Amino acid sequence: MRRRRNSATRPGAVLLEAIVALAILASAGVVIVSLLAESARAVERARAVERDLALADAFLSTVSLWPRADLDRHLGERRQGAWTMRVLRPAPELYSISLREASSGRLLLSTSLYRPDTSHAAP
Repeated sequence: MRRRRNSATRPGAVLLEAIVALAILASAGVVIVSLLAESARAVERARAVERDLALADAFLSTVSLWPRADLDRHLGERRQGAWTMRVLRPAPELYSISLREASSGRLLLSTSLYRPDTSHAAP
């Protein structure tokens, strides 16, 4: 009986299949490593934003304790460290305060404060 040669048993076919398999594995490995690196960068960016927000929150908490006279002195927009602080008075007893990143202008935090005018209060 005569055996026919199968096309998969040609010399070099196994080597070619091994090279293709290694190329597929290598490209999958590169994709996985790049995904891991990008994930690590995303986590670091998130931590940096969280630190920035925590610092801005601490500063805004301090500003929220300012009396009416201090808020009046800070009306308008001014640079406060790494932030730009805007203090507006949309109503006689209401102050609107916002903190933005000085470099990008991105809004970080904003709040409104009520400060009654006690200068006309009866003794």
